Amino acid sequence: MATAVEAREWARGALRGIGDSLYTPLGGADGDDIDWDAYRTLVRYCVGDLGHPLLWCTSGIAEFWSLTLDERKLLLEIAIEEGRAVNPDVVVQACTAAMSAKDCLELTRHAQEAGADIVYIQTPMMETHGGEGVMRFFRYIADRTDIALGMFNSPSSGYVLTPAEGARIYDEIPAVCATKEGAFRPAASRMLHHLAPELVVWECDKTVYRAGWLRDGIVCPAQLGTAGYLFETPDRPIYSEYWELIVAGELLDAMDYARESGLDQFDIDMGAWFTCYPGRPDYFTHWGGAFKFAASVLGLPIGSYPHSRPPQAELPALAQNEIRVAYRNLGLVG
Repeated sequence: MATAVEAREWARGALRGIGDSLYTPLGGADGDDIDWDAYRTLVRYCVGDLGHPLLWCTSGIAEFWSLTLDERKLLLEIAIEEGRAVNPDVVVQACTAAMSAKDCLELTRHAQEAGADIVYIQTPMMETHGGEGVMRFFRYIADRTDIALGMFNSPSSGYVLTPAEGARIYDEIPAVCATKEGAFRPAASRMLHHLAPELVVWECDKTVYRAGWLRDGIVCPAQLGTAGYLFETPDRPIYSEYWELIVAGELLDAMDYARESGLDQFDIDMGAWFTCYPGRPDYFTHWGGAFKFAASVLGLPIGSYPHSRPPQAELPALAQNEIRVAYRNLGLVG
């Protein structure tokens, strides 16, 4: 675990590779229960079978908004226990976003005590007074904890920090060392790097890596939180091989590999089911049911209740069919 003082030096060396954002397997009526055995299997699969070096816990794909504080704490504890039993050096990242600063503080303190390496705070989902409100939120947490902190700038919050606002948080709060820029606005990430050049940035828009932004130091060699385990299998680790080419700076080879392996076509075939609900197409979401259905196609356990907890909708048959076809076209399933 990196303390607040150590955070920035630690982040520049430790945050490397594919970071898996874990879903929450559910069971029982309306998904009221969590299938803990399935979750343990998922952690071991990501860290052991796939060899991915980072975990991203209790965030959007995990449907944190539908979980109790106790459930979120136990999910993190199990990820630490199972992940480090396979790889003692696995980096465990915890998202502690919550609807109140006090709940976020409780989760952040727990992550610190449980042995997480870094905590990410998503831009608050409740009413927030712009960057000033987000700054106050971060300061409240930082003043009461001693762990590395990251920003998670996602449109699902309803408010996205400007580059100047993100740079100010970095400048004024020493524990802040990294950011997941999830708004798909590369120009803003480039400006953020200009304003805070030592901040570790992951841009969710994958095209910037093909444009040489990693080589230029604008973005980092880590995927801080993605569903990389849904893009490959142990027998066909195409996503890891693609990422290794990107990190090595072999960009033309990486682009050829993505085309020839089917990864580029897979993005097209999958459509926008992971992040877009058709009934509200203007809103960015983490559709938990879509991620879990994709996992089930690959044979991963998702629990006896395959849907998301309310208020998310159930995944329609059209989405299920398109996801199945995408995996068959990619060759990851028969």
